[in-house]
Amino acid sequence: QVQLVESGGGLVQSGGSLRLSCAASGITFGIYDMGWYRQAPGKQRELVAGITRGRSTKYADSVKDRFTISRDSAKDSVYLQMNSLKPEDTAVYYCNAHYSASKTEYDYWGQGTQVTVSP
Repeated sequence: QVQLVESGGGLVQSGGSLRLSCAASGITFGIYDMGWYRQAPGKQRELVAGITRGRSTKYADSVKDRFTISRDSAKDSVYLQMNSLKPEDTAVYYCNAHYSASKTEYDYWGQGTQVTVSP
């Protein structure tokens, strides 16, 4: 059974920092591209940051230079370090694991963790 378990969310003041963690189980972690998405009330889910199995990274323009994604294959985990948080970063943050090759594709999601940034 595949599980992605997020942790590290919470309430923080504007300008503060949080570190989200996502522990994966039931998958061969090293072959998956991993990502963090977020969804604010009334808005669509959007990609915040992604890291490939080759450790290439990409970020949404709104979080560049503030957020850093990383992965630890020894712990089957992916992390999102969030600095200089803003109220507009408030959302539920979801961990994603994605694998595609030839005609095979797998996509898994965590249950989400709430991040609330107060003004």
